[in-house]
Amino acid sequence: MKTRPWLTIVFAFLLAAVGRAAEHTKDSLDKVKENLAERKAVLFDVREPAEWQRGHLQAAQLVPLSDLRRMTSDAAVRQKLEKNLPKDRIIYCHCASGRRVLTAADILGKLGYDIRPLAAGFNDLRKAGFPAAKAP
Repeated sequence: MKTRPWLTIVFAFLLAAVGRAAEHTKDSLDKVKENLAERKAVLFDVREPAEWQRGHLQAAQLVPLSDLRRMTSDAAVRQKLEKNLPKDRIIYCHCASGRRVLTAADILGKLGYDIRPLAAGFNDLRKAGFPAAKAP
């Protein structure tokens, strides 16, 4: 069988492009705070409602990962979420440990959002000076 080196190169390139997963943002937490303060960005918490109710950041909006997963297959969920998802601002997102945000970033990135997942989880962000919302 005759090998075609160019075909191998093209296949490797396509595989890398398709298989490329989201990565945590390189923006520092100070830069995140600055962008939030200047209204250049919004902060989404992709944890689930029960986690949110136990405590959340003052600046965050709840957008559960379970809803983001459904938005690709459920038009009603997608329409509801898109009302709160700004295409003209950076979207930072956080979860408890920094893992779920990568899935959220894959979903929103494919839809054209400037999504920048934070490696820092909820407790890390609190320690870094992001204020928690006051308990009801």
